[in-house]
Amino acid sequence: MNPLYQVFDKIKNFLSYPLFRLGQAEISLWTMISLLLLFIAMIVVSRLFRKWIIDHILRKANISAPMQQTVGTFTQYLIMLVGLIIIFQTVGIDLTALNVLAGAIGIGVGFGLQDIANNFISGLIILLERPVKVGDRIEVGSVDGDVVRIGARSTTVLTNDNIAIVIPNSRLISENVVNWSHNNEEVRFHIPVSVAYGSNLQLVSKVLWEIALNNPDVLKTPEPEVRFLSFGDSGLFFELLVWTETQTHVKQVLISKLNFAIDNKFREYGIQIPFPQRDVHIRSRKNEEL
Repeated sequence: MNPLYQVFDKIKNFLSYPLFRLGQAEISLWTMISLLLLFIAMIVVSRLFRKWIIDHILRKANISAPMQQTVGTFTQYLIMLVGLIIIFQTVGIDLTALNVLAGAIGIGVGFGLQDIANNFISGLIILLERPVKVGDRIEVGSVDGDVVRIGARSTTVLTNDNIAIVIPNSRLISENVVNWSHNNEEVRFHIPVSVAYGSNLQLVSKVLWEIALNNPDVLKTPEPEVRFLSFGDSGLFFELLVWTETQTHVKQVLISKLNFAIDNKFREYGIQIPFPQRDVHIRSRKNEEL
């Protein structure tokens, strides 16, 4: 016999040697390698099919981008579930024999995999209830950015600095999440302004209102508002409220533009912005004796 065939035969016998039994199936190294390769192939195929169904079917059906991602993700999960069943049947493993394995996994979830299970279930809740969608502008704790991907375990948020931050899905369910674009892109920003005592309040209100209307990113309807909030220790406190639908994802940019315009106009009209003032009274021992 050819020596090369003898080597192949020995390798085949080694890989086919049964290590343990799972129900009626004998599990060998070859079985485990086959499972691994088929599992990798299933993941690759499910991801490619998800991309294909989004690009060639869902987008042509005029479905919104968040719904496309949701349907695509559920399709990927369904393909993976069916693929697992087919893979186990292909390598000769009876699914009824997996009851013991399922019990062991359940114990693992209870002791060490609860975070993974929690994030996975939270991801399903997010995809079903859609409190957060791809493209939304959200704030979670100190994270502020656009949702670019919702996965099985985590959600990816892209900040204005082009930094991708991965957030566990459980945080989006258990913590307070500020969603700036949940209903639509129209949001209202609050810009605090203070002026010195003695200022012409009607002029202040008019100037702030005109500054807002002259900004191209501020909506004309609803109109901007100027509110006189309170009398402070050092000045009078106003608030400029403006609506926008173009600057939702770059909030600080619009606020910065309005603040620059407010400073310039206040200087032009002689309106003073106050600074903290304190009166200091000095008393000497001699004055106290008198």
